Amino acid sequence: MKKSKLLIFITIVMFVFLLGPFLVIIISSFSNNAVMRFPPEGFSLQWYNKVLNIEMFRTTFWMSLKIGLAATLTALILGVPVAYTNVRYRYPGKGALEIFFSSPAIVPGLVIGFSLLRFFIYVTKIPVLTGLYLGHTAILFPYTVRVVSASLRNLDRGIEEAAVSLGSSPVHAFFAVVLPNIQSGLIAAFILAFITSFNNVPVSLFLTGPGVATLPIQMLVYMEYYFDPTISALSSILIVLTIIIIQSTEKLLGISKYM
Repeated sequence: MKKSKLLIFITIVMFVFLLGPFLVIIISSFSNNAVMRFPPEGFSLQWYNKVLNIEMFRTTFWMSLKIGLAATLTALILGVPVAYTNVRYRYPGKGALEIFFSSPAIVPGLVIGFSLLRFFIYVTKIPVLTGLYLGHTAILFPYTVRVVSASLRNLDRGIEEAAVSLGSSPVHAFFAVVLPNIQSGLIAAFILAFITSFNNVPVSLFLTGPGVATLPIQMLVYMEYYFDPTISALSSILIVLTIIIIQSTEKLLGISKYM
């Protein structure tokens, strides 16, 4: 009984530790003070209205949306055949290659961002927007491979083999049988990768440049000059939207079984 109470207490403490910062941000976003503080002294929605009226937030929101969609689609196009090959076939160096493909998810984001910055500027000298797109694609690739691989392992291989035995070519069986049956995994991979791209800071911090910035980076720039609850309001909006998307995906697709 004592152990049970201790476990409950530890669980509550951990939830408070993990969720406390989010609650502080959300509560402070309703403050009527000109300076962000907690607890707020009054109630106001003015900061939410200000968020919607700041042009740089609107511009960078669309930039983050475009980069996120483009990088996610590219990561899926590249990740699906890699995941299929890793799950269905055995080949020399498979383990090492899997570790290599997972490296962007293992190596700290700041290290990846700095490495890509050096490579794009001193070696390839590609435009900032292209570098940002390629950088996001690189960090999303491991997530798409992992989620799609989990979906493929849950798929009965006999279905694909039956299609081939009935005269379908392997390529046709892949598109006509495999892809429709892992549709939930593809959607889960897309949503997880897109949210990761949209909220990314470490890589975007190094790869953004003049006229090209994502929303999280613009939020950091804003905080260098202002300390009002505007960022709390914008952060609250992003938190709520992320929770809604993740919970909806979990209810409809069961995203946790692919992780």
